[in-house]
Formats: sequence, C-alpha cells, structure tokens
Amino acid sequence: MIQYGPIEHSNVGGEGLHFVYCIHVHGYRQGRGNFRGRGMGTALLAAAEEDARQRGAGGMAAWGVWLPFWMKASWFKKHGYRKADRQGIAVLLWKPFAGGAKPPRWLPPTGKRPAPIPGKVNITAFSSGWCLAQNLVYERARRAAAEFGDKVAFREIDTSTRDAVAEWGIADAVLVDGKNLQKGPPPSFEKIRKLIARRVARLQ
Repeated sequence: MIQYGPIEHSNVGGEGLHFVYCIHVHGYRQGRGNFRGRGMGTALLAAAEEDARQRGAGGMAAWGVWLPFWMKASWFKKHGYRKADRQGIAVLLWKPFAGGAKPPRWLPPTGKRPAPIPGKVNITAFSSGWCLAQNLVYERARRAAAEFGDKVAFREIDTSTRDAVAEWGIADAVLVDGKNLQKGPPPSFEKIRKLIARRVARLQ
C-alpha cells in the first residue's frame, strides 16, 4: 500500500512535488502473511515516482523516522532520497527529478493550543485522518476518554488541510493535559486508559 499525491494538498510545505504520506507492506503472520523483504516496497515507490513524473512533478518527497521502527528514513535514503528537513524524530526527505526543483520543508510549530477547561482532564486530538497508526491512537484515546464521562474534555481538531496544520503547527497527535500521548509505536488501549485514569485521580 502506498499513499501519495501533490504536495500542495499535504501537511508539509513545498511546491511542484509529489508527497508520500505512507508506504506499507504487510508484515504480520496473520492474514496474508509476511510479505516484507521481497521488493514490494521498492516496486510501489518506483511506480509512484513514475506516476509523479508523468504528471509533471519536479520530484518526490517523503517522510520517515530515524529510529528503526516505522517508515524508516534510512529506507528512503537507500532509494536515492536525501534529507531536506527534520522535526524531532521525523525526517523529511526528497528526490528531485528536475534541476529547478526546490526541497520541501516541515511547517513550523506554532505552539497554539486550545485553552484548557478547568477541573477536567483535557485531551486534544489533532487528526488529519490519513495516517493509519495515528488513527489508531485517536480512536483508542476517544474510546478510553468516554469511560470517564464528564471528568474528561475530549476535543478533536481537524488538520486535514495544510491551512489547519499551518495554524496549529501540528498534523497528528493526541495530547493529554498538553503532553503528547505517543512517543513511538501506537500505545495500546489499556495503556492509554491507565494514563487517563492517573490524570483523573489527580483532579481536585
């Protein structure tokens, strides 16, 4: 599976490029089985690049993490991509097709957050909707928050447009009292629920 499209419709800055939102090859024993390591990812990326070229793109951009657990930046580097920008563990990479292509950039953080509601655990979910992993975190957090009733204020901010990402300075995250819930792979429902329960127990 590969998701890509014109960078102007994505959550990163750039012009005249196409952007890879996500690339994924089934790697689990369940279902169809583990298909990684057979060149499928390489074939998907090559097909996307060729499609982007035919549509007049000046290059292809992608993001990855420098830690070796998901969307590895090193994998894209093996396919001719080079670093354009970085925010935390997230690396923005690109491969120019034409000499006049300009590198992409992360939209800068703004620090803007909704005002907290006093007397409640405040959960803010920034959701673009495209990321499968982030959608898991969002769904689990919303379901866990519902178990605590009015002790938790759960607010969703739609970041499916570039303007929204530019305004808030963040594309996908779930914040619990201002702190990011996720620092690696998607946390389980049980872990999220325990975290919220600890915050609820501290309410006066």
